[in-house]
Amino acid sequence: MRYLAPTSVGEAITMLTEQGGRVFAGATDVIPQMRAGRDLGEVMVDLKKIGRLTNVEVRGDTWIIGAATPTSALTSNPDFVADFPGLAHGAGLIGSDQVQSRSSLGGNLCNASPGADSVPAMVVNQARAVVAGPGGGRTISVAEVPTGPGQTSLGDGEFVVEFEIDRPAAGTSDAYQRVTPRTEMDIAIVGAGSRISLDSDGVCTSATIALGAVAPTVVRVPGAEAVLVGAKLVGDDVDQAALDAAAAAASAACNPIDDMRGTIAYRTHVAGVLVERTVIEAARRASER
Repeated sequence: MRYLAPTSVGEAITMLTEQGGRVFAGATDVIPQMRAGRDLGEVMVDLKKIGRLTNVEVRGDTWIIGAATPTSALTSNPDFVADFPGLAHGAGLIGSDQVQSRSSLGGNLCNASPGADSVPAMVVNQARAVVAGPGGGRTISVAEVPTGPGQTSLGDGEFVVEFEIDRPAAGTSDAYQRVTPRTEMDIAIVGAGSRISLDSDGVCTSATIALGAVAPTVVRVPGAEAVLVGAKLVGDDVDQAALDAAAAAASAACNPIDDMRGTIAYRTHVAGVLVERTVIEAARRASER
């Protein structure tokens, strides 16, 4: 195996075009994938030496996050955590503290694991992926990148350079929760992300909900989103019927598998529970913005 470390996006594209290979934005899964017998090719291209891919800044009302930025740089950024507490929480669940000095949103997304913790939160926050490749650049929604377990829509020589995430308006916030067999360093049996916008009376004006680990890719739940709009979500008179309907819609949207970590019935039930919990948490945070 050969290791290459380009220092610019253009150099990385040239290397991939001329020599082929596989990019990585942290390499935290390389050894497990090798042990599992996955063919990683003969050339590994490290994206962490490219300044643009590890840069974090706010341009106007949009966060620009390099795809190879260590997740620890996000979870320790108080401004990022204030804007996206759910996404920061999901990013902070990727492995141990040591792993998070290498792990990245780009790697978590492009590994295309159905149980990736940061992806549901990126989806509900309508994150966009800026993609570079030999055919030029393009910007797509994060939800369009994974197409199945271990598969993405990226073409030969393409890789994610950075993410664009618009700052939430006043009265809007997010939440992410998951269920795992162990409390730390485990893969989600089910993960749920919610983003809620409220008016001054605590009534939901907009909702976005996404589930992880219940289908080949992250699943949006428009049925749950629709029943929450117009519902009171904070205060003493919370609309429990709307929350129950959202939970039921989430369970109905699931298409999980049975495996050693969870049954279809368990995952389906837990999806509804987590949606209700994350909606309540996101609504509380939104009411405080």
